[in-house]
Amino acid sequence: MTKLLIADDHDLVRETIADYLRQQAGFDVDTAHSLEQALELEAKNANYDLVLIDYSMPGMDGLNGLSKMRAQSAARVAILSGTAPADVAQRAVRIGAAGFVPKTLAPGAMVSAVTSMINGQTFLPDTIAHPKRPAAAVRLTPRETDVLRGLIDGKSNKEIARDLDIQEVTVKLHVKTLSRKLDARNRTHAAMMARDLGLV
Repeated sequence: MTKLLIADDHDLVRETIADYLRQQAGFDVDTAHSLEQALELEAKNANYDLVLIDYSMPGMDGLNGLSKMRAQSAARVAILSGTAPADVAQRAVRIGAAGFVPKTLAPGAMVSAVTSMINGQTFLPDTIAHPKRPAAAVRLTPRETDVLRGLIDGKSNKEIARDLDIQEVTVKLHVKTLSRKLDARNRTHAAMMARDLGLV
């Protein structure tokens, strides 16, 4: 069975991607919350086909974390990111990354990207040439920011409504507005993008 290691310090992002790859592609996926933990796991299970590491998690120090993992692992190593600029993606590939995978890739495209890298190809999305809007361009109200924090924490609309003492239907409206402002496909996508843009 194809074996992957996904390292990302944000629980919601990491587990969403890992669960999808397990369920839809049948991959055996281990997860880590930091570069240090990823290196430890790789040392114990030196049989990964692909290692995906978040560009901005603890211990990465820019692309130095990529170099550390590549020096230790026989697996192909790729960068996972939401908002790193195109030049970082291109530099990562130049120094040996198997690819650069945006967390905002559509689920089917994520499976295709992972499969292509496992098969020896280099993956760079077309969207690398079109950087995402800067965080400063996304203007949120204080209440939208509160709701966004709840989304990032993985809470349901009902839980967010209870925490903020507002109606559940109001939370749904805020989620809809947030998704529009962030060009997000759904609540999980909105949480990923907001976290990587540093909005909360």
